[in-house]
Amino acid sequence: MTWYTLLKFVHVLLAIIAVGSNITYGVWNALAAREPAHEPFVVRGIAFIDRRVANPAYGLLLITGLVLVAVGKWGFRGWVIVALILFVLLIVVAIGFYSRVVRRQIQALETEGQASAAYKRLSGQATSYGIASLVIALAIVFMMVVKPFP
Repeated sequence: MTWYTLLKFVHVLLAIIAVGSNITYGVWNALAAREPAHEPFVVRGIAFIDRRVANPAYGLLLITGLVLVAVGKWGFRGWVIVALILFVLLIVVAIGFYSRVVRRQIQALETEGQASAAYKRLSGQATSYGIASLVIALAIVFMMVVKPFP
């Protein structure tokens, strides 16, 4: 095993951790919808996973990916460039919008309660931004696996 192969393994593992974490948010929200008494715990749990697991994994994913491109045989091919553009878009949506909305959602939950109009509005926004983030992340995975163009 070479260090390149090991780094590629770490890169793939980070992708599984990051995207896998994001996929669970929908499951947690569906469970919270069934048992609203647990919704505050779920929203705080999602925020924790996002801040402490998914986002750091995405950051390390970018670093390992750039190292792999710099030292590997692929270089900056079309699919790598598209994936990097999508990654920038993902950061804008996920950190610029999703994470910010979830923080505001928790504040509304603590100050106004989960029945408030503000909390419900923020919950809907978080769902929309979460879905958008996941679609972008899956598009990146598609680029990395399929390599659809040179």
